[in-house]
Amino acid sequence: MIKRHITLKDLSKALNLSISTVSRALKDHSDISIKTKQRVQLLAKELNYVPNSIARNLRNSSSKTIGVVIPNLQLDYSSRIINGMIQESREKGYQLVISESGHSYELEKDIIISMIKSGVDGILLSLTNFTKNIDHVLEAMEHCPIVLYDKVSDKVPCTKIIVDDEIGAKKAVEHLIQQGKKNILYINGPDHSFNAKKRLKGYKSALQSNDIIVREELIIQCQNVCIAEGKIATEKALEKGLEFDAVFAVTDNAAIGVIKSLKKHNINIPDTVAVIGFSNSKNATIIEPNLSSVEQPGYKIGKYAVQYLIQELTDNAIKTFSKTLELKTSLKIRESSSSYIT
Repeated sequence: MIKRHITLKDLSKALNLSISTVSRALKDHSDISIKTKQRVQLLAKELNYVPNSIARNLRNSSSKTIGVVIPNLQLDYSSRIINGMIQESREKGYQLVISESGHSYELEKDIIISMIKSGVDGILLSLTNFTKNIDHVLEAMEHCPIVLYDKVSDKVPCTKIIVDDEIGAKKAVEHLIQQGKKNILYINGPDHSFNAKKRLKGYKSALQSNDIIVREELIIQCQNVCIAEGKIATEKALEKGLEFDAVFAVTDNAAIGVIKSLKKHNINIPDTVAVIGFSNSKNATIIEPNLSSVEQPGYKIGKYAVQYLIQELTDNAIKTFSKTLELKTSLKIRESSSSYIT
């Protein structure tokens, strides 16, 4: 009788530890105590646990198919990422199976399970805004390699393709400061979001570097960071009587919501309140005034995500792939943040 392959889930149950803790202990992460690492590694040895990287090398078959999970296909930024993936996968002889999670955590889990059952060679995954527990991702890595892109988690020991969120945010806020703005409202994303945390750090760094006090009341958190939430956040700030002369939003859509709210109240943009977003979507040049924004290289993100995943699929060496590629952003200045644009 063939013995069932021991998984991370088996180890976590036996040790009464989370799958995330077990995974990081096996990867010798510095945030896991030596005692816990020893417990995990000892049981793994006793149960003959085979790391997923080795198990995958024992498979000879390949479907030449890559699964792609993306939160929202409707976004211009998402289409740029997908275009990069399609072009690169074609050149490398792979096909893509693309599915939208709709920012649903449960649907994200179901999609990943379905893709594994269908026999994809690997998965490119951008997490939802509501993905806090990443156990399903760690379990999926037992079956095939996963590369995270755009919306990632630092709790998953795999390759990640991201942009320089912190630097991009800092440049955006410094631009507002250069326009004479000092009371800068920040519309942030979910507190568990890797991207949002990085952009918040950049926002605070820019203020501190310019001797401006960080006022926590000027940081408003949103979940979906959409147009509606941008409008609601601005309305709340105005109702509370918060003094602000600029707004930096974690996404373009949220920033567009800000502009709509400010225009409703006949607040001059950018003289009274300047606005800047993050993504540089097509909508940034449709809204009036045109929105200043931090441009993310979506096409490159998609291209490199495919490249790195195929590298893992074709590399016969038994090794752990866990690296981060950080791509540069650029600042696009338009009428919403500067009066000198003509």
